[in-house]
Amino acid sequence: MNMTTEQTSETFVFTSENLEWAKGQIAKYPEGRQASAVMPLLHQAQKQNGGWLPMSAIDYIADMLEMPKMRVYEVASFYSMYNLKPIGKHLIEVCTTTPCWLRGSDDVVSAIREELGIGLGETTEDGEFTVLEVECQGACVNAPVLVYEEGFYEDLDGKSTKEIIEAIKSGAKPACGSRVGRKSSEPAAGLTSLNVQGGDA
Repeated sequence: MNMTTEQTSETFVFTSENLEWAKGQIAKYPEGRQASAVMPLLHQAQKQNGGWLPMSAIDYIADMLEMPKMRVYEVASFYSMYNLKPIGKHLIEVCTTTPCWLRGSDDVVSAIREELGIGLGETTEDGEFTVLEVECQGACVNAPVLVYEEGFYEDLDGKSTKEIIEAIKSGAKPACGSRVGRKSSEPAAGLTSLNVQGGDA
């Protein structure tokens, strides 16, 4: 593993509260299957550590689950939900895979660059914002999409992306959901085959 000093110098142990929570997660699985708890434990460790996983947290969880450290590192490095280096106070994840790209994710990325002065995979100099490029977020019908604090922001364009960032800068958390008033994942042009005539649904 090619880890930097920054990623290896930290020490990590769960807080007493998180340790009890972790034990509860592990107890959900049959004897000999404790490794199944690896993903929620990594998530909790990342949350405790300010949004990223130092190598010491990965080692700690490997020891707790009696797993080879490399196997835990493989999980942590495979999924985009885990961050292996420090991130900004505000993490924005932008989907740029095919459905989002076809519907304008380039405009979203350009708006972020204009508003924050950084590109994908970068953090602002003040440490406030990190922008990451991620794979499909599973909201393709509402593309393009970005995720902030586990909230989905959908049907974006450059203008609405800038409005979201401006709101975050001001200390607000913008409302999640569609930026064009779409309800859930209905067709962008409105209902087609499920219209109800002459009465309530």
